[in-house]
Amino acid sequence: MELGLARLREGAPLSLRLLREIHACLLSHGRGSSKEPGEFRRSQNWIGVSRPGNATFVPPPPDALLEALGALEKFLHDDPVKTRPLVKAALAHVQFETIHPFLDGNGRLGRLLITLLLCAEGILSQPLLYLSLHFKEHRSEYYRLLQHVRLTGDWEEWLEFFLQGVVRTAESATLTARRLLDLFQHDREKLHGESATVLRLHAQLQQKPVLSVSAAARELGVTHPTATKALRTLDQKQIVSEITGSDYRRVYAYTRYLKILNEGESTLD
Repeated sequence: MELGLARLREGAPLSLRLLREIHACLLSHGRGSSKEPGEFRRSQNWIGVSRPGNATFVPPPPDALLEALGALEKFLHDDPVKTRPLVKAALAHVQFETIHPFLDGNGRLGRLLITLLLCAEGILSQPLLYLSLHFKEHRSEYYRLLQHVRLTGDWEEWLEFFLQGVVRTAESATLTARRLLDLFQHDREKLHGESATVLRLHAQLQQKPVLSVSAAARELGVTHPTATKALRTLDQKQIVSEITGSDYRRVYAYTRYLKILNEGESTLD
């Protein structure tokens, strides 16, 4: 996400080239790292079961891939007609998932595409609208509607599902932001009378809610002992907690902040 947004800020268009670059980053390590990161597939893939003959869905064959992707790229650039950004994001997501251009990581990149497109269109200034949780919470309906579009060409039900997700996600993001601001203000009041270093550290934790002592010292431009003392002050105020259980290379987390951000995570894969 950060790579894609950086490229957009540099003036790069939302293109196949950018999607390949993001895919290479996404699969640079971990799950899918052996599945040709950054390269469009040169073999047939399929969704479900063990072979194409009884698969739930079989994407276009490799020799049809570039034509399908070219049409998608033109659509992203309003060719042949200009499309409203939210509708464009909804349609582009289905098309990308249907083309399934990579051997792995298509679902993750397809969800990233929604947010990147809305940022590229100027609808979002920051990636605050991310529909993954909505799709995962309603995964059966999500997969059913993707397949329904492929089989019937009926987009209306999918668009309704997608736009309902936008509303719910936006409302949830707004509520989360308000709760975080309330938390920051409450904790700031608890730090009344503390040193400037402690206050600066609290502000830094709002940007990076997990910090080691070394990282805190580097971010604040202070010595290791000064950073340790500041973190211990926040720990005593029950704002952060030490999460490694080790006396060496301690790591502290802004626990209530993370708890708010992670609500709903249990429903994800």
